[in-house]
Amino acid sequence: MANRRLPDAPNPESAPPTGTAAAPARARKSPTVAKSRVKVTPEARRALIAESAYLRAERRLFAPGHESEDWLAAEAEIDALLRVEHGGSPQ
Repeated sequence: MANRRLPDAPNPESAPPTGTAAAPARARKSPTVAKSRVKVTPEARRALIAESAYLRAERRLFAPGHESEDWLAAEAEIDALLRVEHGGSPQ
């Protein structure tokens, strides 16, 4: 794979000769990003919480007895993220 050439790699043969001014590159305008609100379904919210709770359990090597703590902490974390991202209540 070392022989592959990237399509955007500059070709030294096509460069303008030294001392010749190249045409100025046009500045690209950044696209306007419209803030749209995406409604998170209860199923999607639950999936996010479940994944976060699993990752918390994994970090403590799945020691038993902390499942409820993991779930509640994950729920608070996801709800806070959803409030920040969507500017409202997570529903």
